[in-house]
This record gives sequence, structure tokens and C-alpha cells, in this order.
Amino acid sequence: MSYVLHILLANVLPIGVMIALGFFMGRKFALHAQTLSKLVFHLFMPVFLFRLLLEASISWALAFKVMAFNVVFVLVLALAAEAVIRWRRYEPGMAGAMRNSVLFYNSGNYMIPLNQLVFAGNPNTLAVQAIVSVFQNLLPGTYGVYNANARKGQVKAALMTTLRYPGLYAVAAAIALRGLGFPIPASVRLPIDTIANGTIALALVTLGVQLSGLRMPAQYKDVVLSAALRLLAGPAIGFGLVRLMGFEGDIAKALVLSCAAPTALISALIAVEYGQEAEFAAHTVLFSTVASMLTVTLTIFALT
Repeated sequence: MSYVLHILLANVLPIGVMIALGFFMGRKFALHAQTLSKLVFHLFMPVFLFRLLLEASISWALAFKVMAFNVVFVLVLALAAEAVIRWRRYEPGMAGAMRNSVLFYNSGNYMIPLNQLVFAGNPNTLAVQAIVSVFQNLLPGTYGVYNANARKGQVKAALMTTLRYPGLYAVAAAIALRGLGFPIPASVRLPIDTIANGTIALALVTLGVQLSGLRMPAQYKDVVLSAALRLLAGPAIGFGLVRLMGFEGDIAKALVLSCAAPTALISALIAVEYGQEAEFAAHTVLFSTVASMLTVTLTIFALT
């Protein structure tokens, strides 16, 4: 019981506090969620992604194998989400929001601290989680943006919007700098670190602001279906894939645990940015984050 309480107090509660602060600030000052989401989506997240990839101490062999796992995992999970979408006969906008809520999960500010706790700061498992986080930061800005815009029947415009996502160029720049061994001047590194360090807090406060403007009731049956795919089907699929792909030991456990993360805030930010079922998207983030207190704990228990 003390172990479970430690996980709740050290990892989940701080996240809840920051969301709650944003919620109360939004209620008191009527803050504009879309403006905040633009800051997170177009500035803070790309800088965060750039620094994460630049600093991750991993071998290319492990990086490619973990990236392959992530690609297969997302494809299998997408098939499960598609089955639910067809069963529920969603309209295009709702279908896109459901896909994003299932495929984009909180691999950074939620799972990186949890990984450090569960695996006692093991650098190998932390590197694995860093790769997952890079993948999950890149996917929403590419497929997520395309998915949000293609539903409008403007495929070419959706592709152009995707190509304008700064995260793509942040990844390219980080890879190039690592390959060339080019040092970043202190005058440039300081603002990079300052922005990256503020990303998690701003993203969570932004979610709270968005939640403060929700109208009730939301589509709770659909929210529960999204959470079931994300929190229950996710780690189950992950467990099967690590066995099929030959992962073992703590690396396998870290990958399964990464699959149990709640829905990412970025899915709600995309919904606000592109007008795609923003209320449903915000509720999936809130509900899955709260429900993950139980499901993530059970996943950790199953892995020990």
C-alpha cells in the first residue's frame, strides 16, 4: 500500500495540482485556451523535443528497435480504435478526435518521472522512455495535425499544415547537430533550456484552462471507450509485442509501462487549435489521467 501511495503522491498528484491551478485561473480570469495552445504547440513543445533528442544518451541500434516497437504498437492500437469508430459510426470530426485520444499518450511529463521511480533511475530504461517520448512528441505534430485537417476535405492543405509544424524541423536540427558534434553557444542554450523547462508546467496549466470552459454533459460513453483503449488495451498490446519482438528484462518492462500512459494533453491542444471536438478531447485527457491512477498502478504490479 505504501508503494502505491508513493506512486500517487510523487507522480500523479503534482500533475493534478498543475491542472487544477489552470482550471481555477481559467475560471477567475477567462483566459483564452486557444492562445495558450498556440504557444505550447508551436514553440514550447518543439523546443522541448529538440532538447530531449539532443541530450538522450542512447545507441542507434536500440533507438531503431524501440522506434520500430512504437510504430508497430501505434498501428495495432489504431486498428483497435478504428474498430470502435466503425462500431459507433462516428462522424469524421469525432472519428479523428477518438483516434488522437487513443494514439497520443502522455509519455513525457507523466511517464518519464514514473520510469525513474519504478526503475530506480536506470539509464537504459530512461533512454527507452526518452525515445518513446520523442516519437510521441513527433506523431501528433505530423499525423495528428493531418488527421485534424484532412477531415475537412482539404488533404493538400492538411499536408502543408503538417509540413509547417516546427517539431519536424526541431527533430531534424537535433539529429544534424548530434551528427556534426556542433556545440550550442551558451547564449542560445540558455533560452532553449528555459523554454524546455517550462513546457510541462505550461502544457498542464493550459489543459486546466481548457477544462475550466467545458460545458456539461460530455459524451461520457465515448470518453470511457477512449480510456479503455488507451489504459487497458494499450499495455495488453504492449505486453504481446515485447514478447513477439524479443525484448527482455527491464527494457521490456519499460516499454510495456510506456504503453499504459494516459491520453496526452497534445490531443486536446490539437482539438482546440483545429476545432475538432475540443470538449470530448479535454474530457478524455482528464478522465484517463484520473483513471490511470488505478490502471498504471496495476500495470506496475503486473510487471514486478
